[in-house]
Amino acid sequence: MKDILTNLHILLQRIRDAEQTYHRVPGSVSLLAVSKSHASTLIETLLGAQQHDFGENYLQEALIKISALENKQLTWHFIGPIQSKKAPLIAQHFNWVHTVSRFKEAQALSEHRPQNLGHLNICIQVKLDNNPKRGGVVPEDVPALIEVIKPLPLLRLRGLMTIPPFSEDFEQQRKYFSLVKTLYEQVNDGTMDTLSMGMTSDLEAAIAEGSTMVRIGTGLFGPR
Repeated sequence: MKDILTNLHILLQRIRDAEQTYHRVPGSVSLLAVSKSHASTLIETLLGAQQHDFGENYLQEALIKISALENKQLTWHFIGPIQSKKAPLIAQHFNWVHTVSRFKEAQALSEHRPQNLGHLNICIQVKLDNNPKRGGVVPEDVPALIEVIKPLPLLRLRGLMTIPPFSEDFEQQRKYFSLVKTLYEQVNDGTMDTLSMGMTSDLEAAIAEGSTMVRIGTGLFGPR
């Protein structure tokens, strides 16, 4: 338990240092703790340290945790692929979905979102390479997708998310994130406020290019 709190402190300091280095507003970048494959007890430990946002990739695993921690002040983010048959449960149990890449996914989330829960926050996932295992929509198709998603009830389009091709080169990392930042600026009519970009190995590059939320698993919980 002590190690994870040490990791949290180190990560938050990395984020604050990057904000300062790249002239970002202090506190403008939030941490999404990617808790997939990790126990609910670790989530509770982080909650005790005021970490409230958690990301899950696998629906069934997530539902167990959400049920076990339902009385806690947690914000749950779905960051895995959206399968049509699972969309109703995602819509009913999560606060955010970062991986929308097709109209039918957004439509299913909208149709199954309980009105009493209010709007479901969503991000469109932008695809920057041809990796068939990586989801997302290519940049040139994002504006048209936004146009058809925006009118859907009970959804709030918050912004864009991306998982760029892996690179250890800092400048190359920045180039990938810059593409999404530029796209965000082109399509944002003033209603979007989120760039979900950056993980353990590239969070500084993401923050340099405008990320408002970094998604961290390994750097926080350690290797799975």
